[in-house]
Amino acid sequence: MDIQKLLFVTKFEELRFDALQSLLALKKASLRHIVLLNVIEREKVALRRGSGYQKEEEVKLREKANIRFIDWAENLFEQGLEVGVYIVVGGFVKQVIEAARKEDVDLIVLSPSRKGKIEQLFSGSDVMEILHRSGVPVLVYKNVSPGGIAADKPFDRVLMTTNWSSAGDRAIKYLEKLNQVISEVHVSHVADEKALQSSSAMAVQKTRKETRNRLEKICDVFEAEGIHSRPHVYIGDVASEIIKAAHECRATMIVAGTSGKKSWKERLLGSIPNALIENSIFPVLLIPPQKK
Repeated sequence: MDIQKLLFVTKFEELRFDALQSLLALKKASLRHIVLLNVIEREKVALRRGSGYQKEEEVKLREKANIRFIDWAENLFEQGLEVGVYIVVGGFVKQVIEAARKEDVDLIVLSPSRKGKIEQLFSGSDVMEILHRSGVPVLVYKNVSPGGIAADKPFDRVLMTTNWSSAGDRAIKYLEKLNQVISEVHVSHVADEKALQSSSAMAVQKTRKETRNRLEKICDVFEAEGIHSRPHVYIGDVASEIIKAAHECRATMIVAGTSGKKSWKERLLGSIPNALIENSIFPVLLIPPQKK
């Protein structure tokens, strides 16, 4: 699975050109086309008592975005990339999904959702909604450098976590194609403490050894592509342990497979992808299972 076309969704405040520039290392793999998207959400130009639809405000916001994108596009053209631009009014999730489908992109890049806990309970995370409905991997970009400056090489040292799902298998295939970009992959699995409960220390160590052997087989796949890899077994709360592992491995990105499904249980109790998005300082790449 190659990343030939990337959809970069920006509101300008959170994601700037430096963030996009840091992703252009993907050119070494297969990136050829950037699609820029700015969504003017209806609330900013909606009907208001006494004033009606704010057409002048819409025109102003469109022109501001257009000026930014012209400058960005010129820079990207000079670097040999094709560029497409969308400036649209509407619901954020719907417009991102429509652009992703129309352009048939291989990766969606956006900033974290700013929804509150109550709003997420009823509508779910924007990121998970986009992932579920588009079936396209989503990179939730975060600035890991001091001062909010984009990291130079977010794909350089990857922490990939697996729970042995089909989405995890797809994540392996997704990453092994990036051997010209990724220098190191740390492959991890977080075991539930309950699964390791036993009166025998030998039984616990047997489980740990079996898990490590499975991780080493994944590492072999990456090593065959020239990507240095190491296996790691952790025990405890999944999201917390993944974030700890990312710090310990000096990762520049976390990669996780996800079902992409929505459920009331996840909205009430939270999900691992949402916990990673909310609590880690690292960019998080979420890989959905292959659409049937």
